[in-house]
Formats: sequence, C-alpha cells, structure tokens
Amino acid sequence: MNPALRAAGIGLLLAGAVTGAYVTGRVSAQRALVTPDEINTVEVTQKALQAVVRVDNRLRKDVLQPGDDPVETGTGFFYKPNLIVTNYHVIQYQESVSVTLYNGRRVTAQVEGIDPGIDIAILRVTGVTAPKTLSFGRSAGLIPGQKLVTIGTPLKIQNFVGTGVFSVAASARDVPRNDQLGQEIGQYLVSTNNIQGGNSGGPVLDSRGTVVGVADANAAPNGFVPGVIGIAIPGDLVRQSLDDLEKIGVPQRGTLGVTLVDLDSLDPALRQLAGLSSSEGALVDEVPAGTAGARAGLRGSLRNSRGQLLAPLGDIIVAVDGQRVRGSFDVVRLVAAKRPGQTVTLRVWRNKKPVDVKVTLQKRTLQ
Repeated sequence: MNPALRAAGIGLLLAGAVTGAYVTGRVSAQRALVTPDEINTVEVTQKALQAVVRVDNRLRKDVLQPGDDPVETGTGFFYKPNLIVTNYHVIQYQESVSVTLYNGRRVTAQVEGIDPGIDIAILRVTGVTAPKTLSFGRSAGLIPGQKLVTIGTPLKIQNFVGTGVFSVAASARDVPRNDQLGQEIGQYLVSTNNIQGGNSGGPVLDSRGTVVGVADANAAPNGFVPGVIGIAIPGDLVRQSLDDLEKIGVPQRGTLGVTLVDLDSLDPALRQLAGLSSSEGALVDEVPAGTAGARAGLRGSLRNSRGQLLAPLGDIIVAVDGQRVRGSFDVVRLVAAKRPGQTVTLRVWRNKKPVDVKVTLQKRTLQ
C-alpha cells in the first residue's frame, strides 16, 4: 500500500474517531456501535474485564511427556477481593500457579480449595486486591436464545471476548468427558460461544454482566475438528460449591459413599443368576462402614482373592427417586443433586425382587 495513502487513511480514521465518538453509559463507543446489543456487549465487557485473569499452571515433571508444554494455561475471575474461581483441570497436577491480571501484572497464587466433582477450584492471591469482582446471576433462569458473553485466554491470547447465545441445558450423559472430572454435574449449559483451550475457568456472562456459568470445554464431532459448541458449568452449581468450600472445606452435594459398577459391564451369566434380563442399573460393590449407604442397609458384593465378583451379587440400583438409571453415571448425578439431611429413595434389585431403600444423606467431611 502507498505510504502516503496509508497516512491519509489513518488521518481520516482518527478524524472519524474524534468527531464520531459518543458516550453510552460509562463506555465511549464509536459511531459503528449503532445497535443496543452492540452497546450492551461493550458495556458488559468493559465492566468485567478487570475481574478476569489468565491462569498459568506449571506442571509437575512426573506428569510431563516428551514434547509437552510444561505450562497449562486457563482463565479465572475474581469473585472476592483475594479469591479467584477457575476449573480444577486447569490447576490439576500443579507445581506452581500464577495469575496475570488484565493489565499484565503477574502474581503467584495458592490453591485454596478444590471440587473435582464439578471441575472447580479456588485460588487465593496475596499482595494484590481484585481491581473488580464479578457476582453470580441465576443460571436456572436462562432462556434459549439469550445472549452470553465469554472472556478468557484461548490459545494464550488474554482478554479475548466472545459472544453467543444459550441453547440448551444438556444432560451430562450427552457431554462425555474422559478426564474423570465433573462426575457430579447433572447438566451443562450448552451455547454457541466458541470456547477453546485456555478459556477454561473463565466467566460466562449474561447481558446484565452477572456470571451464569463457568467455561469448561467444547464439543466437536472428533479430535480433528475444532469444537464450535461451548460447554459451561451452571453458575448456580458453582456458587453453591464455592460457599461450601469456603465454609466447610468440601462440597456438600449428596453421596451414598459406596462404590458402584455398571451392570452392563458384568458377565451376562452373573446378571442371569441375579434374575435380571436388563443390563441397566448399577451394582453396589463396596459399602464402607459409616457411610450413608451403610447406615441405610445397602448390601455390597463379594469378590474372590482374584477380585472376581461372586454370586449372589449385592444390591443393584435400578432407579433413584422413581427415575430409572442406566448405570453408575446416573446414580451419582441424581444423588448429587441432593443436599445433606435430605432423603433419597433407591429402588434396588435384591434377592431377585425389587426393594425400596430410603437413604438419608450425610454431611461430607475432609478426608
């Protein structure tokens, strides 16, 4: 391009910026912002940016493979002056963690609390106070088509802003993951926001600027195609977890305290011996003393010295509060939707007949 023309073009742009600027709320916007939606997006972004941080996790050497990047990068946001929420998978296997504020200032962070059950972690920083904090909205009130704004560090590009719309709350069964995290998430928020590597742990904001979700993953047809469907953890679930972690140190979602085995993974001959024709259900394997399952009288299974299951089998859970289950996946999530002190009714198959067992859920304690 001709340098003189380039200079003239820049001059025109600058003139336009001076004469065409106007103020919308607290945001100075260019004349290009002609729709209320554009103005809202800019205002939400400007208010939230200072609360969002880049999270860098230097991985332990024992988990690195040749050629691996030694630093896992994600996103987080201040929800209190010295506390940051992010994904657990971002800081998993950490040797050291640092966060970079929106203005480039970098400080060390300590892991304050973890909740692998919903893939959430809390970081604490010292020597710096949050320039701004974000508050939680109500994810249960989201309507399909409602605008969502994400801020994060995809591909290590900090302060990256994206927009999309909320589509649907999808069962966790339809959002498979292979990291064994998030086992207690009942539903995910699914949106058109393009959540990529590095966005994990960042805020998903509604048009009021409140957090309605935490970016967690993306969905793609296969490993060779970039994911274009954004997956987020509902903000209501995250807020509940943060409150539990701060007050008690562990999340307080319901748990039976027993180990389960998917019925469809058993030898068909064992299922036949138990009098079952269906492969749907979860076999109760171990029932540790003192757990909610033990106090309710759930019966575990026997194994021989080689770890093989023996007949007769223990209880087989086929429904939770009247909802049929396909396997342990469903049992864990349906029970996790309860709180300590609440009662859940399990329909179990015992001695070749159905039996209802009421289980009062207990408060979780630090291990």
